Amino acid sequence: QVQLVESGGGLVQAGGSLRLSCAASGRTEIRYRMGWFRQTTGKEREFVATISWIGANTAYADSVKGRFTISRDNVKNTVYLQMNSLKPEDTAVYYCARYISGTTVTAGSYASWGPGTQVTVSS
Repeated sequence: QVQLVESGGGLVQAGGSLRLSCAASGRTEIRYRMGWFRQTTGKEREFVATISWIGANTAYADSVKGRFTISRDNVKNTVYLQMNSLKPEDTAVYYCARYISGTTVTAGSYASWGPGTQVTVSS
């Protein structure tokens, strides 16, 4: 059973940066396509970015393209989300998960969700 834990969230001013990390617990290797999603109260979980196992293939939501970068270190079994030029509308709980099947931008295609990390961007 893959268990993921996100970290790196916090409070930042608009225009600032944060780097989120998603690590597998124990000695579990994350040999999967991975994704980052975000969710605000009362809304569905929203796709942010995804990265293939090798890391050669990435995709982003239009709302974060050019500002966020997903990457991974397979030696450290960690996936990252570098977030630059943050906006108040980026405020959300951010989750990572491993891809199972289906469309790569749909939350239902992923499993082993972490507990999430809160990102708050002040204006």
